[in-house]
Amino acid sequence: MKKTVLAFAASAALAGFAAPAFADDGLSANLSLTTKYKYRGQDQSDPAKSFLPAVQGGFDYTAGGLYVGNWNSSIGFAGGTEMDFYGGYKGDLGSGLGYDVGLLQYYYPGNGTSDANTTEIYGALSWEFLTAKYSHTVSSKYFGITEGRGTGYLDLAANYELMKGLTLNAHVGFTRLPGDAKDATGLADYTDYKLGATYDLGSGFSLAGAYVAANKKSVWGDVNKGRVVVTLTKAL
Repeated sequence: MKKTVLAFAASAALAGFAAPAFADDGLSANLSLTTKYKYRGQDQSDPAKSFLPAVQGGFDYTAGGLYVGNWNSSIGFAGGTEMDFYGGYKGDLGSGLGYDVGLLQYYYPGNGTSDANTTEIYGALSWEFLTAKYSHTVSSKYFGITEGRGTGYLDLAANYELMKGLTLNAHVGFTRLPGDAKDATGLADYTDYKLGATYDLGSGFSLAGAYVAANKKSVWGDVNKGRVVVTLTKAL
C-alpha cells in the first residue's frame, strides 16, 4: 500500500508549475526533453535511476489577462502519461507587482488511475525577479493520498538574469499535508529546493540545468533523492 501511495504522491505535474508569463495574446506552444522529471522535488519515474528521459510539451492561449493551457509529460506510472489542464487570470498591480490566480487539474488517463487525479487552486504574487505562490488541493485526494483535501504547497522562486541570455534559477518549496492524511499514510511534510541556470540558445531554444532535491528521504524514500536535471526546450 505504501509503495502505491509513494508512486502517486511522487506524481504531480509541471516541474515547479507556475502559469507562464505571456508576452502577447494568442496561442503559443513548447516542447521539451528532460533527463529526469522531478516535481516538487520528487521523481516522477523509477527512483532507482538518476537518468530516465521524459518528453514534455504543451500549449497556452491568452487573451488579455485571461489564459488557458495544457501541459503533458511521459511518467513512470499511471499508464505512463500525465496531462494537466489549467486556466486563470494574470494582472498588474503597479510598481512592478503582479498577481496570478487560477485552477489546475492533474489528470492521468491510464486505466485504474483516477485516484491520482488531483485538483488545485493557486494564487501568486510576483515582483521583479521574485515570485511567491501558494497552491491548495480541493480534490478529496492528493495524488492518491487519502484525506488529501487541504494539502498546501508554498513555492518561493527567483529567476535573475546574470547576463544577457543567462538566468539563475533558485527555488524552495514546502508541502504541508493535512493531519488526517499523515495519520492515514505515515507520510510527513517536506521541503524541496532547486538551484540552476537557464541559457537562451536562440531560435526559440533554451537549455536549463539544475540540482533538484527534497528532504525527509527517510520517510518518502528515494523519490526525494537529489538529482542533476538537464532540460532542452523549444518554443513553438
